[in-house]
Amino acid sequence: MKFNKMLAAVGVTGMLMGTALAGCSSDSSGDGGSSDGEQVTVELAGWGSTPEEKELLTKTLQEFEESHPNIKVEHEVIADQYMDVMKTRLVGGEAADVFYLDAFEAPGLAKTGVLEPLDEYVTDEFDVDDFQDPLLNAFKFDDKQYGFPKDFSTLALFYDKQAFEEAGLEGPPKTWDELREYAEKLTVDEDGDGQPDQYGLGFSSELARQFYKLQPYGAKVTNENNEAAFAGDKAIEALQPIVDMKQDKIAALPSDAGTDWGGDMFGQGKAAMVIEGNWTVPFIESNFSDKDYATAELPTVNGEKATAAFTVAYVMNKQSEVKDAAWELISYLTGKEGMKTWTSKGLALPTRESVAAELGFDEDPIRKAFVDGASYAQPWQAGPNLPTINNNFNNQFTSALLGDQSLEEALKKAQETANKEIKASN
Repeated sequence: MKFNKMLAAVGVTGMLMGTALAGCSSDSSGDGGSSDGEQVTVELAGWGSTPEEKELLTKTLQEFEESHPNIKVEHEVIADQYMDVMKTRLVGGEAADVFYLDAFEAPGLAKTGVLEPLDEYVTDEFDVDDFQDPLLNAFKFDDKQYGFPKDFSTLALFYDKQAFEEAGLEGPPKTWDELREYAEKLTVDEDGDGQPDQYGLGFSSELARQFYKLQPYGAKVTNENNEAAFAGDKAIEALQPIVDMKQDKIAALPSDAGTDWGGDMFGQGKAAMVIEGNWTVPFIESNFSDKDYATAELPTVNGEKATAAFTVAYVMNKQSEVKDAAWELISYLTGKEGMKTWTSKGLALPTRESVAAELGFDEDPIRKAFVDGASYAQPWQAGPNLPTINNNFNNQFTSALLGDQSLEEALKKAQETANKEIKASN
């Protein structure tokens, strides 16, 4: 599950509202195989992945077809502008029967009526209670379940054991106050030129990496009308600590250290701590195999445990003509057997508690922090207007981090601009 895919910010086109769509796929009855044994074809669409992930998905689909001989899966990878392509195809009645849907986009797409509610397909054997609630609820709207999450990552703290030892620190920081203290001790400026060779903390500035801090302070990204609502005093209180750390040069963005993202910043030793997702683990193992590091749950925010969850579901096209077969595919891929195969190498984490336990991820010294965070994580979503809100926040928050304007000014400007754009689009 790639973070850049989860940040694909594409507005939901109004053409989807109330559009009468033509059917798609095979014209078979689709009950997992027709009564006369005729094979049913189910189309599956998703975005690209790493070679390792592609291999795991191929294996999972092969196992599905072996156990469902009357169902053939046609898998298509949409390499670019995934959501744009999907929305265009949904309008034209050409979308796949089953497709990936990021939690970020789910509220907007669900309200258009193009997704098939899955509640009536679910059996007791499917064991819905096995899913982590925050991840399951990310695809539930108006008491209807529109998708089941295939994998996830939360955010956790990566820390360099050697840097900690050199700074006389033991164990990870537990609160944001402690995080600042640690970052101060871990920042190293060897030649005294004012530009640290090692920052205490590396972080990303996007709203996707900041929003989880708002709720513990009683702030929100949006209001009940799905408008931006993050410019109040409580949000400033939540976000000011990271702005201060950046301006005090004890925390930095990857670009400050000449790197592309937090994993590389951490691997190169340019940050002693970074806040990143599970996708960082295979990157470090592949590129910095000698790195001696550990992970921990994020420091508490205003006394509360908090982290973000990034998750993707399999959903069904409402206009599919092979719905029963499509459900067979979804229920296998998000069931215990299919999920075990797909997440077996830990590249993506299982959304089912039983699978995480069976694979040992709940006790794995590196991945345990991500799994533990799932029970209280906030999914990366905030209503149908989040793509617009996200863009405006990111632009203005970066300027506040750089000291070009105060955090109060930045949030106010971002909120006002976002709400103008939302109003204009309605």
